[in-house]
Amino acid sequence: QVHLVESGGGSVQAGGSLRLSCAASGYAYSRVCMGWFRQAPGKEREGVAGLFTGNGITWYAESVKGRFTISQDNAKTTLYLQMNSLKPEDTAMYYCAADPPPCSPSGALSIWDYWGQGTQVTVSS
Repeated sequence: QVHLVESGGGSVQAGGSLRLSCAASGYAYSRVCMGWFRQAPGKEREGVAGLFTGNGITWYAESVKGRFTISQDNAKTTLYLQMNSLKPEDTAMYYCAADPPPCSPSGALSIWDYWGQGTQVTVSS
């Protein structure tokens, strides 16, 4: 059973930084796609960043390019999202997701098989 647990959310002022973590366990795949998504109140869930653990290829939503960085630890069991220059519009529940191959780091929402419970990020102006 794949298990994803997010942490690192919190409240920060605009311009600040946060680093989200996603601890992954329970899957036997040596290479998977992992991603970060977010959902603000009243809005649809959207992709933020994705990564293929096999070769490190990444994808970012246009709204976060240059501000957010997705990465993994050497053991490939923890996914990170470094968020800098945060804006109030980044306020949302952030979710970690995983998808076994064949997969795409920029894959549509519907293809991701495994999801965490989410961690709240609130950015005040």
